[in-house]
Amino acid sequence: MRIAVLGGGNGSFAAAADMAEAGHEVRMWRRASRAVAELGATRGIIRLKDYQGERGVQLAMATKDVATAMDGAELVICPTPAFAHGEIATLAAPHWQDGQVCFLPPGSFGSIIFARAKHDAGNTAATAFAETGTLPWLARKHGPLEIAITTRAKHLPVGVFPAQSADAAMAVLDRAFPGVIRPCGDALSGALMNGGPIIHPPLIMMNAGPLEHFPAWDIHKEGTQPSIRRVTTALDAERIAIREALGYGPPHFPLADHYASSGPEWMYGRGSHEKLTNSGDWREHIILTEHRYMMEDTRIGLSLLVSLGILAGVRMPMARAFLAIGSAITGQDFMTTGRTLDDLGLGGMDVGQLQHFLHSGFA
Repeated sequence: MRIAVLGGGNGSFAAAADMAEAGHEVRMWRRASRAVAELGATRGIIRLKDYQGERGVQLAMATKDVATAMDGAELVICPTPAFAHGEIATLAAPHWQDGQVCFLPPGSFGSIIFARAKHDAGNTAATAFAETGTLPWLARKHGPLEIAITTRAKHLPVGVFPAQSADAAMAVLDRAFPGVIRPCGDALSGALMNGGPIIHPPLIMMNAGPLEHFPAWDIHKEGTQPSIRRVTTALDAERIAIREALGYGPPHFPLADHYASSGPEWMYGRGSHEKLTNSGDWREHIILTEHRYMMEDTRIGLSLLVSLGILAGVRMPMARAFLAIGSAITGQDFMTTGRTLDDLGLGGMDVGQLQHFLHSGFA
């Protein structure tokens, strides 16, 4: 099928490479003319590295025109950081077509931002917006046109907005990610599967000293110690408590399963933590005031969780603590600059009204 991939980071290149190698027609949208020219110089070939080795993968098109990339696509994948959602949603809003599925992996409830932008643009096409709990690939770019994929997700819990469109959306997603999609209800359920705000804020803030001292530090190797694991488990308990308070049932994909050697598999399956640390790709220089672990997972992800905790009547001491520490490190109030229900235009709703909106959409 025809697939549009929006963006040019690790996730976007992993998506483009995997979808193209699977035989889909992939059109890649990049903002910058220079980035499009780089792809044009190789006639749309990017390098893919994984356990099978290294090879070239052919894309159908690279363009800086989002309308051209999206035209006729059954699936539009946007694996960009959450702080880019607003701009991309506005650019894409006039161009959505009937039957298309937008996929945000993960979304941080960005499906509402994309759907609202489409609605505000007066676009009445029947489009579904889906999001899941993690990027489908553990991946890092090794060069401008080279992507290394360490492992691929085995379980992607996916929620859809509006939920009444879920069956059709899942059918499209199943063709792109065969055997991997796990329907989990509406888009908020999908957003509450996001592992980034659970794993990354404790890892960067509890490793702030070595991150600022050493030229490179692997937060997933030396930085993942028993005391930090206990903190991520406590933070994850708050996420799960919100899910339960809002009526979402299991499986909740607790982050502890990511590290476990037995029991239920997490989204990346068994042994993914060891694959990640063995790759060496996550030994990196992280600038705490700029990195997406702070500006996306902490500022956006945890402010959303705290906002939802208020709605659901769930205490959020761990999330509030890391929001406060992140705010102090960056010099900004993350509850003001982050992503709350008020920011999404949903602040005046009670739980019942929100559930009705998530099912029926803007109709």
